[in-house]
Amino acid sequence: MQDNEIRAIVAETLAEQQRHQQESVDAIVLKAVASVLASFGIEDDDRKELRADFQHLRRWRKSVEQAQTYTFKAVITVIATGLMGAVWLGVKVVLGK
Repeated sequence: MQDNEIRAIVAETLAEQQRHQQESVDAIVLKAVASVLASFGIEDDDRKELRADFQHLRRWRKSVEQAQTYTFKAVITVIATGLMGAVWLGVKVVLGK
């Protein structure tokens, strides 16, 4: 056998071992996730409902963040308008004398 043939065999063997290890890791992770979800009372059949619940929670979170942004902008606008009104009244009083 030549060195190239040996290297090709070794590389193929290592690649096959890596595929088997990845498959076993995937199986272990899948089993662990299923076990955790089952401990929360979520069965495999409830995946569609769980996904819909998470989508609803994401939409809710984004709407709350957007409301917070608008509230902050409104508060800043009210404060700035109040300050400008106070300055305007001060100028009117000073010029009115």
